Amino acid sequence: MSKKLLTLVISLLACTSMAFGAGKAMVGTVSDSNCGAKHAMASADAEACVAKCVTGGGKYVLVSKGKVYQLDAQDKFADFAGKKVKVTGAVSGDAITVESVEAAGGKMTTKGS
Repeated sequence: MSKKLLTLVISLLACTSMAFGAGKAMVGTVSDSNCGAKHAMASADAEACVAKCVTGGGKYVLVSKGKVYQLDAQDKFADFAGKKVKVTGAVSGDAITVESVEAAGGKMTTKGS
């Protein structure tokens, strides 16, 4: 009987932890796997660099609060290179399974301003 109870408790904890990470919204800047946190701030320079790096084989990543997250839905980020976004999805460690991405409010800066 206690083995069944233990299995049930473990199953519930696993489901709860998976549900906790699902649907989380994060705000950050879309960078690339080559530059990572170098593009923590949205800017015209970041847009150009990220676009160039991704064209050269890099992957889109999200930089949020100094941490770099891998993104699974690469096709959703082409219009957001170097820009501030709000990403909704399931977070697991340093990876996000993306449900949606949209532009986030905030002033875009350029180098030297």
